[in-house]
Amino acid sequence: MTTTRDQIIDTTSDLMESQGYHATGLNQIVAESGAPKGSLYHYFPGGKEEMAAEAIDRTGRQLEERIRANLPPGVAPAEALRDFAHTIAFHIEASGYRAGGPLTAVAMETATNSKRLNRACRDAFERVITAFAERLVTEGTPAERARGLSVFVTAAFEGGIILSRTYHSGDPLRQVGDVLFEFMSTHLLSGV
Repeated sequence: MTTTRDQIIDTTSDLMESQGYHATGLNQIVAESGAPKGSLYHYFPGGKEEMAAEAIDRTGRQLEERIRANLPPGVAPAEALRDFAHTIAFHIEASGYRAGGPLTAVAMETATNSKRLNRACRDAFERVITAFAERLVTEGTPAERARGLSVFVTAAFEGGIILSRTYHSGDPLRQVGDVLFEFMSTHLLSGV
């Protein structure tokens, strides 16, 4: 059962993903969540920044779950990454280019003016990087190398998402997936 608090967090997350942190207002969150305005301050006495931090935390956890679900053991990591990129590209297109990159949008807007949101974004990205790295380690990649590759993969996905939304095409992210497939196939097998 979805609570009022959950509705507020979900709405905040969706709005920040589609339009960014600064363009998301409290009145819009109230209107789109269907929550009474007083419930915003009841559940989030820290206001918009607290709501955003909670939304970012939830998004980070959801992304971590999706990575683990879409990079299952038994499927080569290179193949799983390519397929995952193609799946995200499909969802970006289906959303009318409003979905994708919720962390990037907030991180770019708040990196220097909100310690709380910067910390929330870093924690969320860390969940993503760790999930990728753990999957690579299960394939025998040394932990330090897996970490570096995971930062690279995360950056490639985020960049591909930005380009897909900008160009109104999932093709940039599909190209990222295809190149990651080639790169990871070669480098994971060769140990380079």
